[in-house]
This record gives sequence, structure tokens and C-alpha cells, in this order.
Amino acid sequence: MKIITRLFLFFVFCFQLAVQGFSQGQPPFWNEIQKFKHEDSIKMPPANVILFVGSSSFTKWTDVQDYFPKQKIINRGFGGSTLPDVIRYADDIIYPYLPKQVVVYCGENDIAVADTVTSAMVYNRFVQLFDMIRNHLPQAKITFVGLKPSPSRRALWPKMISANNMISDFVKSKSNADFIDVYYSMLNADGTAKSEIFVGDSLHMNAKGYAIWKKDFQPHLVKTK
Repeated sequence: MKIITRLFLFFVFCFQLAVQGFSQGQPPFWNEIQKFKHEDSIKMPPANVILFVGSSSFTKWTDVQDYFPKQKIINRGFGGSTLPDVIRYADDIIYPYLPKQVVVYCGENDIAVADTVTSAMVYNRFVQLFDMIRNHLPQAKITFVGLKPSPSRRALWPKMISANNMISDFVKSKSNADFIDVYYSMLNADGTAKSEIFVGDSLHMNAKGYAIWKKDFQPHLVKTK
């Protein structure tokens, strides 16, 4: 009975957020961020762990902790987000956790939402986020996950490769920072994307895709236990 009551109260809370956000003209993803903050108010995650932040490739990795049992993971991905969205909510979903490492997957949507967004713009947005995190959390390792080759966004691959290259070069010049290249491990020998690792929308990954990410991620994640 207590569980049912808690679920009811949580859904009421979510509904109130939706109504309030709509009526007050809140910025994009405001409701999602408020849900995170509500969860934190009930039980704040421990400090000195690994924080995943970014767009839907993290949001949909709901069992990410199972992939990395030797590390403690906080997942704060919110689907559809761009780098400006992550920047906007850094005070809410990055700094409070005092993470030992911040892993960022974002930028793919930046390129996809508007033809005017260039690789250089994605790079500059990440540099801004990097500088913000480094200033607030000087001891945290900052890791950027390269943009993946989503089949549904085949026309955007050249921009993504360019952004990946610029960001990779940038983090190599910084201390306590690195770049996880997932792009090429998700391709077949002929340069096409591995269709079997994506779900029906040819954008988001299934368990086979995340298995590849696990292998790519593992050497880059800090110890938390």
C-alpha cells in the first residue's frame, strides 16, 4: 500500500511540474530537470562517482550501472538535449554531485536540429561546457564521447567526424581529460553502420550497441570503489 501511495504522489508531482512548466513558459527540458532534482531531494547520490550527462543515448541506457559493476554511475541524460541545454542546467545536474568524472555525450542533436549548426559550433559549445566544469570541479576528469554514426543521420556524418576530430584534439591538449571514440567501432568494414546495433528508428541503440560502448568506455572510466 505504501508503494502505491508513493507512486501516486510521484505521478501527481510529475503532472504538477508539467502544468507549471507549460503555464510559466519554462525553457526546454525544465520538467525533466525538475524530476532529477526531486529524486535528489529524496536521496542525493554520493559524491566522487561517475556522472553521465547528455542526450538520449544516455537517457535510454537505463541499465548502465549493470554494464559497469566496478564503478558507481549517476545517469543524468535527458533525451533530445543539445549542448546549450546541458550548459543551461549545469548548476542543477552536474555541479551538485561533485563527481570524480563527468562523461558527456551530446552534440549529435545540435547538428541534426538545424542546418546552420556547424562542426565548429559544436566544438565551441563543448569548449564552453568544458571550461565551466573545469572551473567548478577542478579535480574532475572530463570525458567526451565522440558522436556516433546513426544510420538515420547518414547525411550528417561528415559534420560529426569533423566535430569529433576537433574535440578530440582539444581534450588531448588538456590534463585529466580524454575522448572516447565510439564512431569507428560502430561501423562495418565497408564503412556502413552496423544496422543490428540500432533499434527501429536507426538512431537509438539496442543492447548490442551498448555492448560496444561498454568495451569502448571501460578503459576511460575512473575507479570509484
